[in-house]
Amino acid sequence: MTEVTENYEVIVVGGGAAGLSAALVLGRARRRTLVVDAGEPRNAPSAHMQGYLGRDGMPPAEFLAVGREEIARYGVELVRDRVVDVTRDGDFTLVLASGGTVRARRLVVATGLKDELPPVAGVAERFGRDVLHCPYCHGWEVRDRAFGVLATTALSVHQALMVSQWSKDVTLFLHQVAESELSEQDVRRLAAAGVKVVPGEVAGLVVEDDRLTGVRLVDGTAYEREVLFVAPRAVPRTELFVQLGAEMTETPFGSYPVIDERGLTSVPGLWAAGNASGFAEQVVNAASRGYRAGATINGELLMADLDAAVEAAGV
Repeated sequence: MTEVTENYEVIVVGGGAAGLSAALVLGRARRRTLVVDAGEPRNAPSAHMQGYLGRDGMPPAEFLAVGREEIARYGVELVRDRVVDVTRDGDFTLVLASGGTVRARRLVVATGLKDELPPVAGVAERFGRDVLHCPYCHGWEVRDRAFGVLATTALSVHQALMVSQWSKDVTLFLHQVAESELSEQDVRRLAAAGVKVVPGEVAGLVVEDDRLTGVRLVDGTAYEREVLFVAPRAVPRTELFVQLGAEMTETPFGSYPVIDERGLTSVPGLWAAGNASGFAEQVVNAASRGYRAGATINGELLMADLDAAVEAAGV
């Protein structure tokens, strides 16, 4: 943590993979940069992160700690705080929960999203352990075990088909989905994948010796399962975009800002990175988006300053 000063060239809101990556590039480009981090990473429940080349299996907390050390080497400031208000009058003015006010020429919002879990007894307590949501994140670690998939929408069929790549013992619990909602193609694909379909609402999980052993329906029937995949409802943390009047688009996974290929929103100087820009950004993708935003912002500021110097000199 460091003392906050008032004026910056760039402020990054969010200290996850996307925000730290943007800050690292900007710091190395000698841009005066501040990271405001509320300390609520989406992957906090996970013991390890997977699929990031060179960092596969690394605990998320360790990854972020290393990232904070790296940005500090280049003079980037970081404060543990939350932005409660933001306005734009050419530059951006941010009010922090601690009462401080900071300004910047450019703003990167990398506030991510939070997962709202299905209200089934035991799911929240075991999320990130043997209740999972992403087979690319956790499939290898639980391969060949007895999988269950909790259906909350018809899209859960796709999740059941996907996880069958990691286990041939998969049961789809329809829970909140009626059998009539399954299309003929769904039924054929589930059969081809060997996925068993169980109708009826799920009451809760069966846990023994601190491990998942089964799924119990409201009628009392229990099915032995070792892993349960669920589909959390994504809640994007996009309030700052809305406050600044950015154009938004509705998706099946929430409302996100409209951005170009670099991450620039419809508001000049306002950038989105990581899960604040879309639902499907894994850690490696988020870091990539942050890097691209940081590099583009530096180039943009450089040319703006050079053009201003040319104009001032009357050349």
